[in-house]
Amino acid sequence: MATLEPRGVGVDDEVGAPSGRQRADGVLGRSYRALSVGIVSVVVLVAFEATAVGTAMPVAARELDGVGLYAFAFSGYFTTSLFGMVVSGQWADRRGPVGALTAGIAAFGAGLLVSGAAGAMWLFILGRAVQGFGGGLVIVALYVVVGRAYPERLRPAIMAAFAAGWVVPSVVGPLAAGAVTEQLGWRWVFVGIPVLVVFPLALALPQIRRRAAGPVDGRAPGGVDRRRIRLALGISLGAGLLQYAAQDLRPLSLLPGLAGAALLVPAVLGLLPRGTYRAARGLPSVVLLRGLAAGSFIAAESFVPLMLVTQRGLSPTLAGFSLAAGGGTWALGSWVQSRARVEPYRERLMTVGMVLTAAAIATAPSVLIDSVPVWTVAIAWGFGCFGMGLVISSTSVLLLHLSAPEEAGSNSAALQISDGLSNALLLAAGGAAFAALGGGAVNHTATGATGAHPAAFAVVFLPMAGVALVGAWVTTRLREREP
Repeated sequence: MATLEPRGVGVDDEVGAPSGRQRADGVLGRSYRALSVGIVSVVVLVAFEATAVGTAMPVAARELDGVGLYAFAFSGYFTTSLFGMVVSGQWADRRGPVGALTAGIAAFGAGLLVSGAAGAMWLFILGRAVQGFGGGLVIVALYVVVGRAYPERLRPAIMAAFAAGWVVPSVVGPLAAGAVTEQLGWRWVFVGIPVLVVFPLALALPQIRRRAAGPVDGRAPGGVDRRRIRLALGISLGAGLLQYAAQDLRPLSLLPGLAGAALLVPAVLGLLPRGTYRAARGLPSVVLLRGLAAGSFIAAESFVPLMLVTQRGLSPTLAGFSLAAGGGTWALGSWVQSRARVEPYRERLMTVGMVLTAAAIATAPSVLIDSVPVWTVAIAWGFGCFGMGLVISSTSVLLLHLSAPEEAGSNSAALQISDGLSNALLLAAGGAAFAALGGGAVNHTATGATGAHPAAFAVVFLPMAGVALVGAWVTTRLREREP
C-alpha cells in the first residue's frame, strides 16, 4: 500500500522541526507551550466572534434600519474572506506566515471596530467585509504555522486543539453576546473582541518568528503570482454575484447569477488542485472531501432548528440545544484522530466518519413523523458531529502531509476555498429546493410556528446525505497509487 509521503520533504527534515530532546515534547510541552496556547487562543477568539456576532446581528440591523440588507452582512464577510485566503497563501509561501497573520488579525479587529461604530447599514457591511478579508488571511496563515513549526507527529494533536477551541465559544458565545447586547448594547459585542486578541498575539508571535518566519529554506522571496490574484478576485466577485442573485428571486436576477457563474467556475478550476472535481488520487481528493463533508453537513444543520420549531413545536431555545452536544462530540472525534495508534488507519476512520455523517443527516428528518421522539435528532447529530471531527481535522493533517513546504500556503487556501464555497453553494441549493416545495409557507399561531410542508425538509436532508455518501467514496482515493 502506498504511503502518504509529502512531496519534497521527509518526515525528519520538516521546516521548523526541532531535534533532540524537543522531539519528545507534546503540543503543551515546554518547547511548544507558548506557541500552542497562543495560536489556539486566536482560534478561540475567532470562534467566539463567529458565534457571538450572529447573536447581535439582528439587533444591529434593526437599529441601523438595515434589515433589508441583513444577508449582505454575511455575504460580504464570505466573499472577501475567499480573496483573503488566496492572498494569505501567496504571502505565506513567499515570505512566511508572520506578516499574513499579523495583517489578518489587524484587519479582523479593524473590521469589528468599523462595524461596532457604524451609523448606517452600508458602513456596517463594509466593516464586515474588512473583517472577512482579515479572517481569510488568519485561517490560512495558521495552517502554514502548523505545517512549519510542528513536526508531523504533533500536527494531528494541534488540529484537535483547534477543534476543541470551538467547543466553549459555541456554548458560551451566544449567551454572552445576548447578555451584553441586552445590558450594554450590540456595539460592545463588536468593539470588545479586538482588545482580547492582544494577549494571544503577544504570546504566539515571538515563537512564530523563531520557528516559521521567512521563506522556506531561506530562499529569496518570490514575486506575486498575478494570475492567482486575478483568480481570487474572480472567485470573490463571482460568489458575491451568485449570493445576490439567490437573495433576489425576480427573473432579472438571473443576469447577475449567470455573470457570477461565469466568473466563479474558471476561478475555482484555477485555484484548486488539478483533478479536484474528478477526485484524482491524493491531494485533489483531500481538497474535494473537505468541501463535500463541510458543505453537506452545514447545509443540513442550518435547517434542523427550523424543522424542530415549525414541525414539532419546539421553542427556538430548545431547538438550538438539540445541537449543543455536537460541539463536544466533534472535539472528541478530532481527539480520536490525533492518537498516534490510529495513524495507520486514518483513511478508514475518515470513511467511518463520512458514513456517520451521512447517517445523521438521513436520520434527522425522521422527526417529521410524529411518533418519532424529538430527541432522536440530538442523538443523531451527536454521532454526525463525531464523524465530522474525524474527517475535518484529518483533511487538514493530510493536506499538510501531502504539501511541499513552499506549497503549504496555496494548498491550505485551496482547502479553505473548497470548504467555504461548498457551504455557500450547497446551502443555496438546499434553500432553493426547500422553497420550491413550499418550505416558506410557515404559519404563526398562538401555540407557535407550524409548517404544512414537511416534504420541503426531506428534500433538503436526503440529497445532503447523498453528498456525504459521495464523500465516503472519496475517502477511498486519498492515497496515491504506488508507482
